[in-house]
Amino acid sequence: MGGTVPRAATGIVSPVTIDPDPNPTTLAWAVRLLRAEAVALGLVAVWLVWADLTADTTDLPSALLVTAFAGGGAAALWALGGALGGRRAGARAPAIVLQLMLLPVGWYMIQGGLGWLGVPLMALGVGVSALLVSPPTTRALGF
Repeated sequence: MGGTVPRAATGIVSPVTIDPDPNPTTLAWAVRLLRAEAVALGLVAVWLVWADLTADTTDLPSALLVTAFAGGGAAALWALGGALGGRRAGARAPAIVLQLMLLPVGWYMIQGGLGWLGVPLMALGVGVSALLVSPPTTRALGF
């Protein structure tokens, strides 16, 4: 009867499976879009610096705070894109929070008559969030 009964697996470690898609398209696009948002917000920050320097009268502390907020947001988006590109799972939640922050911004842009900008911002926030929670991205990040 030698060889007719299958051998039991030895050890307590389960077999390792290799992910068929080590760099899923959803994660790659999420990183690209986060980096594009960082560049766009960085350009807004540069414009704000120029506006701060050339303004006739301004509330200096408020102007500097808004400028610093834009610059910090650009840096945060760039860093989160890099962390997600390096498959650091802890970067996913902050990235989703920043994307969901686009929803109220877009809503108030629509209310203020800037629907041409508010609607795409809202769509971008929902789209990148969807990419970040999609199953291929979730698997790639180890969730």
